[in-house]
Amino acid sequence: MKILVTGATGNVGGELVKILHQRGAEVRALARNPQAAKFPTGVEVVPGDLTDPESIREAVKGIDKLFLLNGVVADELTQALTAYGIAERAGVKHVTYVSVYKADQFKDVPHFASKVAVENALREFGVPYTILRPGYFFQNDLTLKPVLQQMGIYPMPIGTAGISAIDSRDLSEAAAVTLTEQGHEGQTYDLVSSSQIDGPGNAALWGEVLGKQIIYTGHDFDAWEKQMSTMAPGWMAYDMRKMFQGYVERGFASTEDDVSRVTKLLGHAPRTYEAFVQQTVAEWAASEQI
Repeated sequence: MKILVTGATGNVGGELVKILHQRGAEVRALARNPQAAKFPTGVEVVPGDLTDPESIREAVKGIDKLFLLNGVVADELTQALTAYGIAERAGVKHVTYVSVYKADQFKDVPHFASKVAVENALREFGVPYTILRPGYFFQNDLTLKPVLQQMGIYPMPIGTAGISAIDSRDLSEAAAVTLTEQGHEGQTYDLVSSSQIDGPGNAALWGEVLGKQIIYTGHDFDAWEKQMSTMAPGWMAYDMRKMFQGYVERGFASTEDDVSRVTKLLGHAPRTYEAFVQQTVAEWAASEQI
C-alpha cells in the first residue's frame, strides 16, 4: 500500500509521514523542494506543487491512497479539486481529506467555504473517502512567543465563551488510522480536545506557566484585521477575521460526544491545551539555554 502525503513538510504532514512509516506503509511525500526535506530513511520524496497539475500527475502514479491537505491560500479550492480530480482519474482507492470543524456552519468564511465544496465533491464522485474536521490548532499559538514573552499579551481574538481546539499531532495520528486501518470509509470525524479554550483562560494559563502576567487583548475585529494585514496579505487577514468573528458570534464549542468519538478513533484521550502550553514553555526554556 503506497500513500501520497500532500503538505508533507508542514506540522501535520511531517508528523503523519513519520507515523505512516512506523506503521510499515509505503510513503511518498510531496515537497516543493525535495532536497531540503528531511524524512525517515525509506520515505520516497517527490517534487510537486498543488498549483502544478503535471507534477501531481507524476506524484499520483502507482499510489493507493491520498492524504489531501492544503494550506489557507487564495486558490485553496482550485488546488484541492485539482489534486482530487487527478488522483480520481489515476484510480486512487481512498482519500483522507482535512477539512475544518463545523465547516458547513461558517460558509461566509472563505477557506471554510472552500472546504465545504471539497467535502461535497468527495461525497459525489464515488472514491472512498474519510473527512477529518479539526478544531482550532493548539500549534497556531506557537507564533505568539514574542508577544507573550516580551509584551505580556495574548492577542488571538477567540472570545470568552470557549471554542473547540486540537493538537495537530492528534490530527496526524487520526489521519494515519484512517489510511492504514479498515472501517473509516465514508466517515466524517470531528477532531477536538477536551480543552475548551478562550481568550482570558489562555492568557491566564500562559501567564501561570511563564511566571508573568499575560493579558487578553479582547476581540476588536476591525483592529485585529488591520494589524494582521501588516503581516499577511489582505485577503488572508480578512479570512482569518471572519473566522474568529464567527467563533465569537455563533460559537465554536464541541461536545462530550465529540471528544468520546475522537478518543475511540485515536485509542487514547486527545492531548490537552494545558499540556501543550507546559511542553511549549519547557522547550522554549531549553532552547534558550543552548
